[in-house]
Amino acid sequence: MPRQLLSLLSVFIILFTFTACSLPRGAALQYEILKKSKTPNTELAVYQVTKSFLPIVSSWPKTGALGSGRWLDHKHVGEVSTIESGDIVNLVIWESEENSLLTSSEQNAIEINNVSVSPEGTIFVPYVEQIKITGLSEEAARRKVQSKMEAIIPSAQVQLSTIAGMKRSVSLVGGVANPGNYPIVEPHFTVLNLISQGGGASPSLRNPHVRIIRAGRTYTSSLERIYKNPALDSILKGGDKVIVENDERFFRSLGAVSKEQLVYFENDNISALDAMSLVGGISDNRADPKGILVLREYSTNAIRSNGSGPSNSRSVFVIDLTSSDGLFSAGRFAINSSDTVLVTESPLTSVNTIFGILGSIFGIATRSGAVE
Repeated sequence: MPRQLLSLLSVFIILFTFTACSLPRGAALQYEILKKSKTPNTELAVYQVTKSFLPIVSSWPKTGALGSGRWLDHKHVGEVSTIESGDIVNLVIWESEENSLLTSSEQNAIEINNVSVSPEGTIFVPYVEQIKITGLSEEAARRKVQSKMEAIIPSAQVQLSTIAGMKRSVSLVGGVANPGNYPIVEPHFTVLNLISQGGGASPSLRNPHVRIIRAGRTYTSSLERIYKNPALDSILKGGDKVIVENDERFFRSLGAVSKEQLVYFENDNISALDAMSLVGGISDNRADPKGILVLREYSTNAIRSNGSGPSNSRSVFVIDLTSSDGLFSAGRFAINSSDTVLVTESPLTSVNTIFGILGSIFGIATRSGAVE
């Protein structure tokens, strides 16, 4: 019996020595990810996340969807809205002449409605012909039309109103209760004005983002940022298209965590500690708390050799949750969109597995010897 047991123990010690690290498991070991590869062009840049490293990495470019979106500042324009091509003009011309050119004896006014401002910026008025009014306020355009009319009808009085055309309206495409085209009713018509008129952002949206499409270029910002900073409540221009949509940024959680999944951003900023909470924490009996890895891929344009950027497009950030510096730094290390958060497996997991197998075999062997 002792000889059989010793033989079994010898076999499993050998197995343990040569195969412990290749036992079936749910995550990689830290050294497996970080070891140098013999394959050309597959090297990694590896950084330990510490207090001294945080200011360095914070200056590096953002990565992932919406990570580096441009936005439009709130820039003041003229105090008065001006008429543009495509606007609709309504005229009421009052006169008291006995022999009127425009009205009959029973009338003292004539209405000329739905006159479109031409691409050249003019409107047609009977007996005066074309009058250019683009770039003028309603009051300035009224005075100009009246001045032209007075040359032929000295008593003429003109009333003028406009309906904004496409050049003075914006399209609220979606993400609100009432999408549609909205006129720019005053010069400082902003993003928040528009969303308010549209009934507000849909409550079903995840961390709503605003997208402005202007002259073929796209600008994005979260609604939260605009709420917090009035300088970001951009003034809209005619022809702008505005979409309120979900925040599509995400990170991946893999390895020895409670949930392996895509995790969408619920807030503008998510730290590495936030990420751990969002995935339900690390596995108590599997995870290596010294081996929290954040895998990130930068554009080749961001690579720098002087520390002002990553030294390799494939970068790995190592977080140690067993030290106070590591914990505090993890709370300030920002997760970018499309990052992979990998919690590596503890080497002790394999050791415990081997001892478990040995314990089972030992028990079987003991019981076998007792039967004999």
